[in-house]
Amino acid sequence: MGAASEHNAVENRAALSAYGRKTIAQGSKSFALASLLFGREMQADAQMLYAWCRYCDDVIDGQTMGEDAPDAAMTAAERQRRLDMLRRNTQASLNGEKTGEPAFDAFAEVAARHRLPIEYPFHLLDGFALDAEEATYETLEDTLRYCYGVAGVVGIMMAMLMGVDRDDEETLDRACDLGIAFQLTNVCRDVYDDARAGRVYAPADMLAREGVRASAPALLDHQHKEGVWRCAIAMLDVADDYYASANFGIRRLPPRAAAAVAAARNIYRDIGRRIRTGGADVWSERVAVSGPRKAGLALLGLATGAPASIMQHSSKAPPRGALFDRRIMKTARI
Repeated sequence: MGAASEHNAVENRAALSAYGRKTIAQGSKSFALASLLFGREMQADAQMLYAWCRYCDDVIDGQTMGEDAPDAAMTAAERQRRLDMLRRNTQASLNGEKTGEPAFDAFAEVAARHRLPIEYPFHLLDGFALDAEEATYETLEDTLRYCYGVAGVVGIMMAMLMGVDRDDEETLDRACDLGIAFQLTNVCRDVYDDARAGRVYAPADMLAREGVRASAPALLDHQHKEGVWRCAIAMLDVADDYYASANFGIRRLPPRAAAAVAAARNIYRDIGRRIRTGGADVWSERVAVSGPRKAGLALLGLATGAPASIMQHSSKAPPRGALFDRRIMKTARI
């Protein structure tokens, strides 16, 4: 590479890095805070990958940075058209083509730099396809498949950005577990926002045990608020199993990465604590963790994650047991 080409590549990466940094600051204050514990290059890569994930999610949902409720008026045909566009542009990015859209160009930079296996980006889009298809979730296994598609696979790709070898299946499994735990927490946090958009991600059989039908009107019926809350608690119990499994993967990361991931874990798990302690009226306002508490939880992640990486890096993890097996997933290609 000549001097001019190298200079242009550095400038391009800097611009895409700035785009990723701005996107994560707007889209997820929790992940933005945790990412500050990464080294400079790893932070840029993680933020650029986040930007692509955020863009794809927003396109399918008709949202802006995930802040507003999904667009309930968008037709299934329009969602499918958008999904097809995302698949085409993602494939183009993996082929090294420029799309002119910063999210895809940022993804292309990260995918090439870390040689991301092609199946994982498409597994993410397959997860978003469930929204485009207006899928229903009858059992916990159905919900876990969705959580894998939209978050577990992100954990896998993030782990690779942090230096985990693509053949280290054990650590990648634990990274996947953390993504699933995050998404289960999201489902509980956003249960009413999703219902207002016509979506129900909680398993129908778990809702039925609480006397609630798996339909948006039923969830929004005030008389069912106690049942919805109890179902959320049951789902958070499941999430705790995935958080516990993920802990054994965090120690396999480099120290700064382990600190950052432990910080994100602490902050997200605290959302579940708020739902548990807040009772059935906890959703009267958005469930969130205050800024000072986030900072404290991030510091706790620094204090525990990095030492675990240094002192327990090679320790053997116990079996994952009956947790979700990502190997059952297949990819729908364009």
